[in-house]
Amino acid sequence: MKKLFFFFVSIILLTFIFLFAINHFFLEELPSENLTTSATPEADQSELIIPVEDKFLTMSVIGDIMCHNTQYKDAYTSIGSYDFSYVFSDIKNYISESDIAVGNLETTFAGKDKGYSNYPRFNTPEQLAYNLKDFGIDVVSTANNHCMDTNFSGLASTLNYLDDAGISHTGTYSTPEDQNKILIKDVNGIKIAFLAFTYGTNGIPVPSDKSFAVNLIDEDLILNQLSLAKSQSPDLICVSMHWGIEYQTKQNSEQERLADLLFKNGVDIILGSHPHVLQPMEKKTITLDDGSTKDCFVIYSLGNFISGQTQANTRNSIILNIDLTKSGETGKTYIDSVSYIPIYMYKSPSGGTQRYRVLDIEKTIQNYENGTDKSINQSTYSTLKTELSKIRKTVGENIDF
Repeated sequence: MKKLFFFFVSIILLTFIFLFAINHFFLEELPSENLTTSATPEADQSELIIPVEDKFLTMSVIGDIMCHNTQYKDAYTSIGSYDFSYVFSDIKNYISESDIAVGNLETTFAGKDKGYSNYPRFNTPEQLAYNLKDFGIDVVSTANNHCMDTNFSGLASTLNYLDDAGISHTGTYSTPEDQNKILIKDVNGIKIAFLAFTYGTNGIPVPSDKSFAVNLIDEDLILNQLSLAKSQSPDLICVSMHWGIEYQTKQNSEQERLADLLFKNGVDIILGSHPHVLQPMEKKTITLDDGSTKDCFVIYSLGNFISGQTQANTRNSIILNIDLTKSGETGKTYIDSVSYIPIYMYKSPSGGTQRYRVLDIEKTIQNYENGTDKSINQSTYSTLKTELSKIRKTVGENIDF
C-alpha cells in the first residue's frame, strides 16, 4: 500500500515538472511583443496624424444666353419642335467636362401659349433649357433686365422649366421664402454660394406685392443677402452682377465701386453681364477691416454666349475657367488660376436651318490652316483672326494667383 502511495506521488511530481518545463520553454521562445496585452499608450496615438488631402474644382462660366427670333427659327425641327443642341456641339466637351458650369439666362420661358417672341420682350422655346442642361450647364443667373419680359407669371414659369430641366438658378424668385434661400452648391467638397443682382427690368415694373421676385442692385439687399450666405459658412461666395453700359468694352466707375463693396463684404468672385460685349477681367487684392488681405477676381462682362446680335463685338466671347483649391491643411479655399477659351457665335451664310454654331476660335483657325476644316471660308477665317485679337486686347492675359 505504501509503495502504491509513493507511485502516485511520483507520477504527480513528474507531471508538474513536465508542465513547468514546457511552459518555461515556450515563454522563452515567444517574442516579447506577443506578451503585451496593454493598448498603445494615448501619447503614442496622438502622434498618428492622418493628413487631409487638398480638394480641387474647375468652374466654367459663359456669358449671356439669349435667343432672338432668328435663333429659334433656326432651331425649328420638322416635327414641330425645337432643338438647339447643334449650336453647342463644337464646344460641348469644355462645359460637360467641367466640375460646375455657370451662365446668365437672359430670356424667359413663359411657354408656347404665350407665343414665342423676340426683342424687346423675349419668350424662348423652353426646349433651350433642356438643351442647356444636356450641354452641361449647372447654374444660371436669372436676375437681368429681361427677367420680367413676360411679367411675373413668365418669371415663375421660367423657374419651373429650369427646375424641371435640373438647372439651379439664383436672382429671381416665386416666393419671399425662396428669395431668402441662398443657393449653395457643394462640388468636390467645396461649397460655393451663388447670388445674383440686376440694375433693373427695362422699365417693366415688379408688382408691388412681389418685390421679392427680383434681386435689384440695392446695397441694403446686397448686404442682407451676403449676410444670409455667410451664415451658411460657404468656402467661397460668387456673385453675378448685371450692370454696366451696353456695348462698352471697358467697365465704368460704378461697376468698380460695386465690385469693391462686394469684395469687402465677403465676395470672392464676381461675374459681370449686361453690356453684351466683353470687358476686362482682373485679380484684386482687398484689405479687410481687420487688416488682413485676400485675393479676389472680377470679370466686368462676359459678353454674349449665344445671340442673334450683329453689332460690333457682340459675337465674340469666352469660356472662362476658374481653378479653385481647398487646402487640406488649413481648410481655406482660394483661386489658383483663371484662364479662358476664346469663342465666336458663327452663322453660316448658307443653309435653311442649323446655321448658328459656337466656335472654338483657336481650334477653328488651326484646323482651317491645316486644311482639316472646310466648313468656313477665307472671309470667316480672317474674321476669326480679328476677333481673337480683340478678345486678347479686351480681356487680358490668363491670371495666376
